[in-house]
Amino acid sequence: MRKVFLLIVIIGFISCNITNSVAQDKVNDSQELIEMFKSDQADRTNHIDRSIRQKNDSTREARVYELLDSNKVRTSADYSNAALIFHHGEDSVAYGLAVKLMKKSIELDSSKNKWFLAVMSDRYLLSINKPQIYGTQYKRLDNNVVVREELDSTKITDAERIEYGVETLAEQREKVKNLNRKKLTELLDEGKTIDEIVLFVKNEDILATQYDLRETWFNHFGYNLMNEGKEEEACKIFQLNKELYPNSYNTFDSYGECLLKLGDMEDAIIAYKKSLELNPKNENAEKVLSELE
Repeated sequence: MRKVFLLIVIIGFISCNITNSVAQDKVNDSQELIEMFKSDQADRTNHIDRSIRQKNDSTREARVYELLDSNKVRTSADYSNAALIFHHGEDSVAYGLAVKLMKKSIELDSSKNKWFLAVMSDRYLLSINKPQIYGTQYKRLDNNVVVREELDSTKITDAERIEYGVETLAEQREKVKNLNRKKLTELLDEGKTIDEIVLFVKNEDILATQYDLRETWFNHFGYNLMNEGKEEEACKIFQLNKELYPNSYNTFDSYGECLLKLGDMEDAIIAYKKSLELNPKNENAEKVLSELE
């Protein structure tokens, strides 16, 4: 009986040690790589001098090489952050490594957004003088016309493009048309007010217009106004956007954010609830509503 009891104690002790060992072996995302990626993004959003940004990029890349050599890039997030840093490199070596690192990130976490891999793959191919295959890369010519860079449309299907979060070939052609349409900011430059621009858009034929009236562009326009401290004007653009695209959760999300800036909490809540209704997975709307209600 004593031997049985002793055996149970030993098994329990071993089991406990195994559990503790597994817990200790759990790998956390590298905080250093998280901060490096934040720094990479800040250099771009703050529009610092290009020479300084390039120097910072080189420093970050050198440090990632060190982390890779010392086996400190281990989780899916680690590989993703490292890939995004090399994605902003200056040559095919950096772009090629970015592709490899992003593939490893997706291998470790299949739910990872594959759009970045498509972008990195296209950039790498173009850097070695081969045509892109997804169709994510565009450029502006000297005459200010935007074109899609050389594409080999036979390598992958539209179904694969959709899987990777990339527009279909038909959508890409439409995108080029939109990118070459006039911007509403040109009307601002001509002295038109936001009210006049809103009225102009409401009377415009969206399908035949010479202006870029895409939902995403309106959103960009609104945020630019909001960043300039013109919240009331921005709200008029966001309101117009949700009227033009009433089934888009993002238009209501942006409108709600602007209303909060103006202190209109009641209408902001209505907008965020509508956004969440259109997209129950909208974590931002869910978070804001939990804080407001």
